[in-house]
Amino acid sequence: MTVLALQIGDSEFAAGRVDGPEDADDEIVRIPVPARGAWDACRNLLLEVAAGDEVTAIGIASSGPIDMAAGVIAPAEITEWRAGFTIVDAASKAFPAAKVSLALDGACLAMAEHTAGGSVDAMDALALVVSDRIVGGVLVGGLTVVGRTGNSGNIGHMVVAGSDERCTCGGRGCLETVAGGAAILRWAKSEGWVGPSLAALVAAAKVGEDIPSAAVGRAGTALGQAIASTAALLDLDLVVLGGVVADAGPALWKPLGDAVATHARLSYLPGLRVIPSPLEDVGVMLGAGLFAMALREL
Repeated sequence: MTVLALQIGDSEFAAGRVDGPEDADDEIVRIPVPARGAWDACRNLLLEVAAGDEVTAIGIASSGPIDMAAGVIAPAEITEWRAGFTIVDAASKAFPAAKVSLALDGACLAMAEHTAGGSVDAMDALALVVSDRIVGGVLVGGLTVVGRTGNSGNIGHMVVAGSDERCTCGGRGCLETVAGGAAILRWAKSEGWVGPSLAALVAAAKVGEDIPSAAVGRAGTALGQAIASTAALLDLDLVVLGGVVADAGPALWKPLGDAVATHARLSYLPGLRVIPSPLEDVGVMLGAGLFAMALREL
């Protein structure tokens, strides 16, 4: 009765077992997205973590856009899938005995936070991960919102004040062009920072280095603005934030909190809280497994 979770990211694939509603296996296997043969890499990854056991359900969490009903993903950063790939059909052929579910990574995150993370006691919440890109998912009335096509929760493509930079989605001024990890790193390097990676930048910001702190700070302000807008729209009072960038300490959290306090002024928003996620880097994987287990029980 093995349940597997597969995460499709822009730069990384990950797979692992999900043993229960609060337990994503610590033995998650991660590989870079290959230049070609993306599905072959995913299938081999799933076979590796299955280790010969019978697989009864597979939950797939993918970056968007997706078509949840059709079982199709079209992540912009994976060239061979950009026009659409029928990943549910492919997984069903590889594992004929398994029920296969597909959801946006943000929806999986929201479900995981509500089941075993920071929004367990909430009925309405926003779940966010800020790493190379921004992953978002929404909980309303205790239910994970997936939307018409499955792409609900894409807060990274909310337009924020003061940015007109071109986004990978084709638009301009998206939150991700300021607060996504790739954008943070790009801005810091344009200001003269010479560190090797986003993780190094976050560590430098945490100890107060000027350029990394400024890069993370402007991201925090933009995130706070977007959070305040989303909370006003959906009447939320809780946001759970995780990811690499969330580890930057006061360099991120102070400007974020200041922006929330400045913009969340409506009478129903004074209790709006933004808290760190306890799920570390397993939230999306856990949520994918939860979707799979729910489908298996139908």
